[in-house]
Amino acid sequence: MIIWRICIALGGLALGALIALAFADGDFGAAGAWLMADPWGQVTLADLYLGFFFLALVIALFERQPLRAAFWIVPLPFLGNVWAAIWLVLALPELARRLKP
Repeated sequence: MIIWRICIALGGLALGALIALAFADGDFGAAGAWLMADPWGQVTLADLYLGFFFLALVIALFERQPLRAAFWIVPLPFLGNVWAAIWLVLALPELARRLKP
């Protein structure tokens, strides 16, 4: 379990670093304009946000307290998979325990 949690944490940190680099060197407006204009960019965004929705469903079913679920779900569209990685690192042991027969 610890290996999975470390891998997820490292993935989240790597993604966070890539986001920081993109903010420092990239042009968010130009990239956004390309994403919305190109069909594959639209597919990528649809895939991303559908994944956020799927994870939000898992979080809503997993978290016993509605406010705690909202705390994790509401930032997903804004903080993305970095936020998802934080939730997974914290919830993975209990999630695995509940899923085992």
